Amino acid sequence: MDDTDQALISELRRDGRASWSELADRLGLARATVRARLERLVARGEITGFTVLTRSDVAEMPVRGLMMIAIEGRGQERITARLTGLPEVVAVHSTNGRWDLIAEIGTRTLEDLDALILRVRNYEGVLASETSLLLSTRRAGRR
Repeated sequence: MDDTDQALISELRRDGRASWSELADRLGLARATVRARLERLVARGEITGFTVLTRSDVAEMPVRGLMMIAIEGRGQERITARLTGLPEVVAVHSTNGRWDLIAEIGTRTLEDLDALILRVRNYEGVLASETSLLLSTRRAGRR
């Protein structure tokens, strides 16, 4: 991926609905060049998909957070499986350092968040956890 590809991806992150013509104008490229580069990035797997975030996606889970989890012994796969089965868990990431897993979570209320945290802390093999609320989110490349 060269600088032009990076700039194209940055523009798409800023405005995923931009037309090829708009992207071409912003990047100083021909429309056909933008189309060809975008198709190549998708074909090579550099861009793996496109998504839409609706108001209801945020409204259904307005209380969002990151839960860092320390696991005892070799229980990471088992706990990851349990976490990914919870409707409040958006994603589970394995990591290094102090925490073994980071779970992206979302609930309707603080009370629901509290209940979720307690449930996860009671899983056999969970040694410790720390949860931080997400107050605002900015996507990479967006203003």
